[in-house]
Amino acid sequence: MRAKAGQAAPFLKWAGGKGQLLAQYAPLFPPERPARYFEPFVGSGAVFFHLRERDFAGRYHLYDVNPELINVYRVVRDEIETLIARLAEHKARHSPEHYTAVRNFDRAPGWPQTAADVERAARMIYLNKTCFNGLWRVNSKGHFNVPLGRYANPPILDEPRLRAASEALQGVTIAVRDFRSVPEEAGPGDFVYFDPPYVPLNATSNFTSYSQGDFGEADQRALADVFHALDARGCRVMLSNADAPLVHALYRGDRIEIVQARRAINTRADRRGAVNEVVVLNY
Repeated sequence: MRAKAGQAAPFLKWAGGKGQLLAQYAPLFPPERPARYFEPFVGSGAVFFHLRERDFAGRYHLYDVNPELINVYRVVRDEIETLIARLAEHKARHSPEHYTAVRNFDRAPGWPQTAADVERAARMIYLNKTCFNGLWRVNSKGHFNVPLGRYANPPILDEPRLRAASEALQGVTIAVRDFRSVPEEAGPGDFVYFDPPYVPLNATSNFTSYSQGDFGEADQRALADVFHALDARGCRVMLSNADAPLVHALYRGDRIEIVQARRAINTRADRRGAVNEVVVLNY
C-alpha cells in the first residue's frame, strides 16, 4: 500500500510488524499524554508512526540493537534527498545480478565501517523490498543471507512514504541501545512499548536473527525484569509477545490482553494465518 502525501507510515517490511494490530491496540494505549515515548525494539516503527501522527507524546525515543536498522532511521531523518537519489539508482539497476552484488556488500573487508551511512541505508531498504518475504535475517557472521523474492515490480522507491517518514522522525532520538538501558532513562510520566522477538511457538516460527545473536529465554526473562523495574519507577509499560506459556509465567499478576494477528512469515504456507498474541500492561 502506498502512503498518502503527508501520512507517516512504515517504510520497511518487518517480521512481526504491528500495522495490522493498531486497531486492536488503540484502546490499550494510555489515555493520558505521556511526557516521553520509548520504543526499544523499533522494527518497522508501525506503533511509533501511528502515535506520532496523533501527537501522542511530548518526545520520542527509538532504539534497537540492530545498527543497520538504526542507521536507516537516522538517514531517513537526516539525509532523505541523498537517500532517495541512491534508491533511484538501485531501482534502475534492479536484477538478480544486482541483488546478489548488493547483498554481498557486507562480505567486503571493513564493512560497515568503510561504507557511507547513506549507502548502507539504501542497501537495507533495497534488500528489504526485493528479498524473499521482506525478511531481514543475518547469519552468525552478520552476513545478510535471504534470497531474492519473486516480485514483478517491487516498491524499491516510494518517495511519498519516505518523505512523510522523514518529517515524522524530525526531533526524534534514534540510537543503538539495548532494552536493558531503558530504566536508566525512563521515569514517571513516560510510556514504554516493548515489541521484542517473540517466544517461538514451534521450531519453524523462530525468526529472531535480525541481528547477530538470537533472543533466547534468558533475554525474555531479563526483559520481564526490565518491565517490572519500569513499573516500579512509575512508567506506563506495554509489551507484545506470543501467547506462550513462558510469557504467561513471566507476567503472572500483570494485565494480559489477547489480540489476534495474521502470521505472514512462515516457511510453510499451511502455518500462515490467524494466531493469538498477548499484550501485557501494567495499567
